[in-house]
Amino acid sequence: MLKGHTAIITGGSRGIGAAVAKKLASMGADIAVIYAGSDELAQKVCKECSDSYGVKAMAYKCNVADFEQTKETVAAIKNDLGNIGILVNNAGITRDGLIATMKEAAFDEVIDTNLKGSFNLIRHVCPLMIRGKYGRIINISSVSGIMGNPGQINYSASKAGVIGLTKTTARELASKGITCNAIAPGFIATDMTKDLAQTNQDILNAIPLKRAGTPEDIAGAVAFLVTADYVTGDVIRVDGGMAI
Repeated sequence: MLKGHTAIITGGSRGIGAAVAKKLASMGADIAVIYAGSDELAQKVCKECSDSYGVKAMAYKCNVADFEQTKETVAAIKNDLGNIGILVNNAGITRDGLIATMKEAAFDEVIDTNLKGSFNLIRHVCPLMIRGKYGRIINISSVSGIMGNPGQINYSASKAGVIGLTKTTARELASKGITCNAIAPGFIATDMTKDLAQTNQDILNAIPLKRAGTPEDIAGAVAFLVTADYVTGDVIRVDGGMAI
């Protein structure tokens, strides 16, 4: 289904990113995993993609907040894997705190990674997509960017910004055969959230479906959007009803 396309997944070494990488590999895409932390985990995801689905899969260490680094990384991916048709901006960090006490560095770091990082990848990938007259860009936002969330002024602002970035990108690139959509996950069970889920039952009680989501739930939504020719500029909540 996606054979002949390379998919870039940022934050692809674990959690949602790893699930997305495996899902797109199962659909025939070659995979470029961009990671900032563990090379071992990134290589493991690549091996699972190539061994299970027979696709090419390579890992690239890159700070997505760095404009020049992302430019060099995109060029390396194109050289190694060929045509880039899919971009999933998933990389994200949290530095939680109340607005009255938050340090400037905590705000800047989250905005730089979550919002500017998404811009950086789109900026360097979209000329390649324009030349190829095809592209699917999926940005991972959050229900925090829709509802707001106390203690996450930086994270909520970054994810709301991702929604604005998505809508403008969709308008600018639609005539070039490129779609851009966002997914807004709710509470997803990953390594980053498992301790919180164990200690705060109130979170689960606030979800109408009464369970945390899984990385595979998000990967399923990504799979839909990469095959949806007539959906662009949309924000799909995958949150069990949390933001109703």
